[in-house]
Amino acid sequence: MAHTFELQLTWTGSTAGPDYSRALTASTAGKPDLAVSSAPGYAGDGSRWNPEDLFGASLGTCHALTFLSLAAKFGLEVRDLQQQVTVTLDTVERVTKITQVTLSPTITLAAGPTVEKVRDVWEKAHKYCFVANSITAEVLMPPAEVVFT
Repeated sequence: MAHTFELQLTWTGSTAGPDYSRALTASTAGKPDLAVSSAPGYAGDGSRWNPEDLFGASLGTCHALTFLSLAAKFGLEVRDLQQQVTVTLDTVERVTKITQVTLSPTITLAAGPTVEKVRDVWEKAHKYCFVANSITAEVLMPPAEVVFT
């Protein structure tokens, strides 16, 4: 069964000159508006989310939520998950694209599982993350830092 997710992007201004605004607003019913722009290196507003940020947030969030679901299924009591996401934008054959995303988590759990088990579930989450299954960028996942409390 397919699911659809709709949002509205709004931009107002004039492109009459090179200094036009790159500021947009993303909105959808029942959620706060999101201020978006291009990255500062592309004449955007650095105080707003840009496509690269949102791409990393989308992949990182999907992967984290998939991991938490699998952890619950396998009886791992996760107490905290912090994840550093690094998105690399590069030009390949004269086309700019996201070439790599690195997901570097620190996972805090109740005592019980082995570090290897936690890392295995973290890697398994990649297989089931629908965003990861939808992209062509390389996803790097250095070994998770695992902490037991």
